[in-house]
Amino acid sequence: MDSSNQALVEREEQRIKNQLDDLVERIAQAIHEDGAVERAEGFLLFRESSPTEPRHGLSRLALCLIVQGRKEVTLGDDLYFYDANQYLITAAALPIESRITEATKERPCLGMVLDLDPAIVGSVIIEATHPSQQDQTPTRAFNVSPLDEGLLNALIRLIGLQDEPADEARFLHPLVIREIIFRLFKGEQGGWLRHTAVKGSHSHGIAVALERLQKDFDQPLQIEELAQGVGMSVSSFHHHFKAVTAMSPMQFQKRMRMHEARRLMLYENFDAASAGFHVGYEDASYFSREYKRHFGQPLRRDVQRLRAADMALGVEI
Repeated sequence: MDSSNQALVEREEQRIKNQLDDLVERIAQAIHEDGAVERAEGFLLFRESSPTEPRHGLSRLALCLIVQGRKEVTLGDDLYFYDANQYLITAAALPIESRITEATKERPCLGMVLDLDPAIVGSVIIEATHPSQQDQTPTRAFNVSPLDEGLLNALIRLIGLQDEPADEARFLHPLVIREIIFRLFKGEQGGWLRHTAVKGSHSHGIAVALERLQKDFDQPLQIEELAQGVGMSVSSFHHHFKAVTAMSPMQFQKRMRMHEARRLMLYENFDAASAGFHVGYEDASYFSREYKRHFGQPLRRDVQRLRAADMALGVEI
């Protein structure tokens, strides 16, 4: 790289650093204690002053950003790390485990989660996509990519809208959201967003299957019926499902069942046998063994621990 190009790269890196410093200051001013605050509908800022224990929950269609600190997320057999140099897109509801790995009182972990409306995502992508860009390659519905200057600019403006007059903020908010989605679509992870917006693609088919599995997770798994419903052979369905979700359909169903059973016991006062039966387990002993295998602790001890900590499930990604 010659000196002029090197200088351009260094100036861009400095601008990105300045933008991140701006976001750190804005988020630190907006949230002074550990936890999360909603700045607008579907737009959360969060703060943690120390590393956390693993938290199990369900992802959702969202953009996640750490501006200070470090976080790890487990999906299936895959482990993802991200910090102030990357952003994470979660493009479907998937069972995950996450934890803050780098945070102190002096330098707390600060970040944001922006929910993405599927209808708006589809509208933006259809407007921005040329037919020749469409392909059938399955794309992981969960991944980390490097931050770029354009996306950071849009996110700074999104946070800054909170300081604008209410009528201006209401008008500008949807425009900034559409810009953010456009920039995500033009980035490394635009493939999944594009595929899910285009009917007939393999990724769109898996997205449809995921919606059905989420709805009917307590029912016996019918792979042939699922594959037929999205126009795939059983072998193709298994291949594309694993490519998108990092797990098999059976693993996905089992994890969905575990998360729902845990929620029922924590927040609706189900006993273990009733929760297990409600999510599809007729054998209470088998359910208890599966619960320990998934969450790493005996069922009763895990639920007591979570109740004592008053831990909310699925709040952050």
